[in-house]
Amino acid sequence: MTESNGTAAAERNDEMPDWEKRFRAPRVSLPDWAEDAPDRSLFVSNATGTYELYAWDRATGEQRQVTDRPNGTTDGVLSPDGASVWWFDDKDGDEFGVWRRQPFEGGPDELAAPGLEASYPAGLALGRDGRTAVVGRSTDEDGTTIYVVRTGEDPVEIYRHRESAGVGDLSHDGSLIAIEHTEHGDAMHSALRVVRLDGTAVTELDDTKDGTEELGLEVLGFAPVDGDTRLLVGHQRRGRWEPLVWDVATGEETDLVLDLPGDVGAEWYPDGTGLLIAHSFEARSELFRYDLASRALEKVPTPPGSVSGATARPDGSVEYLWSSSAEPSAVRSTSGAVVLDPPGLKSPGSVAVEDAWVEGPGGRIHALVQKPAGVSGPLPTVFDIHGGPTWHDSDSFAAGPAAWVDHGYAVVRVNYRGSTGYGRAWTDALKHRVGLIELEDIAAVRSWAVDSGLADPSRLVLTGGSWGGYLTLLGLGTQPELWTVGIAAVPVADYVTAYHDEMEALKAMDRTLLGGTPEEVPERFEASSPLTYVDQVKAPVYISAGVNDPRCPIRQIDNYVKRLEARGAVHEVYRYDAGHGSLVVDERIKQVRLELDFAARYLG
Repeated sequence: MTESNGTAAAERNDEMPDWEKRFRAPRVSLPDWAEDAPDRSLFVSNATGTYELYAWDRATGEQRQVTDRPNGTTDGVLSPDGASVWWFDDKDGDEFGVWRRQPFEGGPDELAAPGLEASYPAGLALGRDGRTAVVGRSTDEDGTTIYVVRTGEDPVEIYRHRESAGVGDLSHDGSLIAIEHTEHGDAMHSALRVVRLDGTAVTELDDTKDGTEELGLEVLGFAPVDGDTRLLVGHQRRGRWEPLVWDVATGEETDLVLDLPGDVGAEWYPDGTGLLIAHSFEARSELFRYDLASRALEKVPTPPGSVSGATARPDGSVEYLWSSSAEPSAVRSTSGAVVLDPPGLKSPGSVAVEDAWVEGPGGRIHALVQKPAGVSGPLPTVFDIHGGPTWHDSDSFAAGPAAWVDHGYAVVRVNYRGSTGYGRAWTDALKHRVGLIELEDIAAVRSWAVDSGLADPSRLVLTGGSWGGYLTLLGLGTQPELWTVGIAAVPVADYVTAYHDEMEALKAMDRTLLGGTPEEVPERFEASSPLTYVDQVKAPVYISAGVNDPRCPIRQIDNYVKRLEARGAVHEVYRYDAGHGSLVVDERIKQVRLELDFAARYLG
């Protein structure tokens, strides 16, 4: 870059508003590293303005862009030997595609699993021999299939079932495969099966088998030691996520009784002697090291806020991706070294969140509140509703809420029933009255926000994306007196049509949530569908949708919009050429600008 070009770029950055800088500033994911070549890493970055995969040779410092697609790429895996990068190639963001492979040093892409047709991904595990892979696939026609793929040979099918399943992990010696499956029909609670490479069963772990209690299991990874048959498993036996160690050869289970409230996840240290514990509680998170021999739990120092990913390195250090609502994300290390610091524009910070606890119909509700510094209410207030529904808002950096705060709004984010991080009972409370339960909690927090003097009841925006977009449209119809403006991104709008058009894994989840298909429980789908209440909507509605979205497909949104049009309701629709959201920074900024402008026009 010449000096004059650099000066011009700096001047443009100075003129750019802070909310836009937060989106444009280069950011990186936590680097994944090759098990047998730890100097080789893979990460995701938006450095070009589109999120793509990058290979990083730590020994030389060289970084190389691996993928370059108009709609971006984020799904990639580094082979254990560090020789190649596998990346998922879908069409226009529709999540339906094939795995491709590229040499770590660069070169042409090739089909990684010749002979397998395009599908939705259902897990991937790569062998340490450099030629074996276990590939999970999902299609509407076949359900889930899993194949063993070896270089130069035809893929061999080892698993098939109509219900959703996925590849969990491949043992260190490449002899055992852990599979998560929902053959019992509950898509939100998986059982585990371990099989050999020919598909023959070794053992099973199923916490749902007695039919009296719905408990889930998840694969966290085989021990990273040759010949070691220990599998790290997440379970919910005490009403929250916790880890246990299961020896799949002997059947022995080692329960880790950790005196930590909230959900607990784990991964192996590289030598297999300890576990890196990730503890999430009340929208914050922290790290610990658990020694398997002594059962000692030692805290890994991290700043207050949220750790969205962490990994233990061979030298014993821990790298982690950290942020808070006030400070942008950064990849940090317990060694004190700077792991990844992308050059260029730096993101401005924002204001810190405040915690609010509100009594609701199903128990205490946790909400996170941000507001412009130095102002008092009542303020125009945005209720920004998270997606999932099995997710939660945390004390982490988010450019979207910060943009609203910059424009003078208070922002309230509600961890309604269905959210993770508050125990299994809170997450599983959604059954059958889907959408309506969450909105009861959101309404309770709304009442608190108005009564406390924070929110102006005449200037309230209900907004969210994905499941949050669904709750926005459902709330505008079932609670029309509560909201002034509605802004829904990639929403479910017509639940019945969405069910028939969406990807198979989401159909399974809907059957679990609502207790059946639209034909089996039509009254539940009707009660939970925004389309049912569209004629009661009073607030101006803004909807954005990806035309290739397999999760919240476009046809069901069009059905809802036609009903708005038929009654002359105030609404705007923005359709863009991508899937369930966009990985292109300019597109995301355009969408936020349109949302801000819409709210400003109708709030005054």
